[in-house]
Amino acid sequence: MAERRHIVIEGPIGVGKTSLARRLADSFDSELMLEEAEANPFLERFYRDPRGAALPAQLFFLFQRARQIEQLRQHELFHPTRIADFMIEKDRLFAEINLDRDELSLYEKVWESLEIQPPVPDLVVYLQAPVDTLLFRIARRGLEHEQQINRRYLERLAEGYARFFHAYDAAPLLIVNAATLDPVHNDEHFGILSEAIGRVRSGRHFFNPVATALA
Repeated sequence: MAERRHIVIEGPIGVGKTSLARRLADSFDSELMLEEAEANPFLERFYRDPRGAALPAQLFFLFQRARQIEQLRQHELFHPTRIADFMIEKDRLFAEINLDRDELSLYEKVWESLEIQPPVPDLVVYLQAPVDTLLFRIARRGLEHEQQINRRYLERLAEGYARFFHAYDAAPLLIVNAATLDPVHNDEHFGILSEAIGRVRSGRHFFNPVATALA
């Protein structure tokens, strides 16, 4: 991990990206950079009323992530490795799902005005899992506002992530079937996944562990 300065863990809600980012950062004594969704005052309102609160929720995230990217650039010389649970390029994925045409047009104008220049990660780890698994994990972690997330929204989100990473080639990419993995609570799973992450140097790779081998 030491030679990689910027590693991103990505995936849809409930897939475990933040928990994995935390454990990787602890394991490798790296700086942790989280998207801090709980700081968005419009998020709970969005889950109650997606149409009414989509635009302010989306713009808050855009400004928040743009500020974090700027801070990353200012401090990148002082931290050998940084692990993040988001990449700002996926912000548009959510915008396209949640905003209507006029709102999306306004969002794009704001994006252009910010002149965001995100750093290219040294590695992106994209976690995938079936929607049933995402729903189960969301219910298990018990955040009240997330219990209002419905299956159709998660289906659209998972489809959006799949499209995004199907075309993604800006950085080395490891696509992980996370349905049978519990790298946060299971040391063996964490070790297997860490080894897979360590092997990626360039290109696109798939990690699809056999469930019986991880039992």
